[in-house]
Amino acid sequence: MDPARQAAFDVLAAVRTKDAYANLVLPDLLRERRITGRDAALATELAYGASRAQGLLDAVIDACAERPLSQTDPAVLDALRLGAYQLLRTRIPEHAAVTSTVDLVRAEAGSWATGFANAIMRKVSEKDEAAWLDELAPDEGADPIGAYALRTAHPRWIARSFAEALGDKGAGLKAALEADDARPEVHLVARPGEISADELAAITGGDPAP
Repeated sequence: MDPARQAAFDVLAAVRTKDAYANLVLPDLLRERRITGRDAALATELAYGASRAQGLLDAVIDACAERPLSQTDPAVLDALRLGAYQLLRTRIPEHAAVTSTVDLVRAEAGSWATGFANAIMRKVSEKDEAAWLDELAPDEGADPIGAYALRTAHPRWIARSFAEALGDKGAGLKAALEADDARPEVHLVARPGEISADELAAITGGDPAP
């Protein structure tokens, strides 16, 4: 198993079994295992992304499975979440996402679960995220909180809390949840006397802040 996906899986497992915080577990794993560069970037994207999108991922996996998620082996489910995230929210090729997920299931749960994992991943790959949302999300008019919660990968209770805090179940709620679901931007600081903001932006390909 490649180190990036293994690290991401171990983060999800720690969150599930130890109530750990992903943002505290992952840096330690990367450092201990000397995972750097592209592997570290992939591990970060998968661990944080799958954690953030768990509500959406579980809904899609549940729609593809013939058994309730509660009856799915927890380790298998964590691997499927990582695989579904790769298929729905990254540009990782389908064959790589499917194969790596099946390999991860084999390593963590045993060969008995590989057929199940392969079947689920194939079904997930039949639609993109937008198509799955069109199929699974409640009608916005009848259930705006449920619709916006699923479309932005939030648990319903968090979406409800947003609505209560904002006093808004419409466009304001939708915008807030979409912003909360967006990937965080990386910000670099130019140390005065060492490099200017414009020089740092030129080196990294970024944009200087106003």
